[in-house]
Amino acid sequence: MMLRRLFQAALVLSLLVAAGASAGDGPTRSQRAKLVPTQAAYTAAVRWSDFEAAEGFLDPVYLQAHPLGDLQRQRYQQVQVSGYRERGSSVAADGNVERRMEISVINRNTQAERTVVVTERWRWDTEGKRWWQAGGLPDLWQGQ
Repeated sequence: MMLRRLFQAALVLSLLVAAGASAGDGPTRSQRAKLVPTQAAYTAAVRWSDFEAAEGFLDPVYLQAHPLGDLQRQRYQQVQVSGYRERGSSVAADGNVERRMEISVINRNTQAERTVVVTERWRWDTEGKRWWQAGGLPDLWQGQ
């Protein structure tokens, strides 16, 4: 299972290389080398419904503007992620990486499952030399 994920990550990386070459402002080789394991660790946290760990990947700038409250944290405790699949990725004009993810989630109280599609935005922090997820935790309710 882990080998499959690593293969998928390598495929995404090669696609990002191709996209970055055409975009001109895409991530450098060293930035891309750090992106794959960062995204894999974030994916593992979300996939196992460990939103507290996933919060550690959020951009501090985003968190300052959108702090997570206790109510939001409690909502994440009410769901169990049952599927987390990448549906595509691209390099934005500003050099950030966007990844479209399909997330299947089960409400722990009702046992109802639903699927949502979210876009992750990954920002390179030049000073910290690391990637941050700049779009916040996934909106598993999308208006509900």
